[in-house]
Amino acid sequence: MTDRVIRRASAADFPAVLELARRALAWTDDDEQFLGWKHVENPFGESPMWVALEDDRVIGFRSFLRWEFVAPDRSTVRAARAVDTATDPAHQGKGIFTRLTQTAIAALPDSGVELIFNTPNAKSLAGYLKMGWSEVGRLGVAVMPTSWRFPLVVATARQAAARAPLPSGSGERPGDVFADAGVDDLLASQPAPRGLGTRRTRDYLVWRFGNDALGYRAVLANGTVEGGVAVFRVRRRGRATEAVLCDVLVPDGDARIERLLVRRVARLGGADYVLRLDDRALTTDPFVRLPRVGPVLAARSLGTSAPSTLSGWSLTMGDVELL
Repeated sequence: MTDRVIRRASAADFPAVLELARRALAWTDDDEQFLGWKHVENPFGESPMWVALEDDRVIGFRSFLRWEFVAPDRSTVRAARAVDTATDPAHQGKGIFTRLTQTAIAALPDSGVELIFNTPNAKSLAGYLKMGWSEVGRLGVAVMPTSWRFPLVVATARQAAARAPLPSGSGERPGDVFADAGVDDLLASQPAPRGLGTRRTRDYLVWRFGNDALGYRAVLANGTVEGGVAVFRVRRRGRATEAVLCDVLVPDGDARIERLLVRRVARLGGADYVLRLDDRALTTDPFVRLPRVGPVLAARSLGTSAPSTLSGWSLTMGDVELL
């Protein structure tokens, strides 16, 4: 009789998880470093993870990335993002993904998790809705054209972006920039978010953007991190070269310095356009909203009510991409 069990996983299971991901998702050895970076080194805490086994062989994997938000009243909300999951091709359609996810839903509150969020694709969204998620809405995306090629290549950009970054020597290494003690003064000056926003700390910024393999670069407003910093990465999308504006931190939320940094990214990125999350209906800068483009945000409450509309969230591209 087949013995199938579900249990909590740890980093010791990563070799077997990688083998599963090679079978199910065509992962390569290069993905191994991202498992440790994402699920073990995260300063918000090690990811809660589960595996499904059949006769001691891993046939399913489900993980939730720990995250922390700051609410408008500056209280901390402990969350988790539904991220990596894989099911052995020989066992798909047998409810393994659902069992792993429902096991996690029951256990996460005991780990202090108050809500779950993620950006599922169109294929997986329906399954999450059946398990109690709510569709919050499509996050707004805006672009700033930065090259004469923009009209020629933008039509090819309506497809998935390449995961690997394009090499860029512009700007500074974020790991070095955010290791500077001056970032603490910059963070202390930040206004309260209008909705749930990531709780940024120096450790978080070094972890999130300091992995050189992900190709992030940073630009400074006046040569010091406390004067303001923007983080971006360059990648290919169709025939277009895209500069993703991931995060902008400026003293006291100074809009003038933010515009300066955005234009510096536009100048140094060497891209056809700059892309950012932007939920404003109208903008006073060169960004233009793209209709019906952007990831869909979904959430599930586990104690603290997850905001049901986009106005209750304050997310950047750095919060949602590559995770």
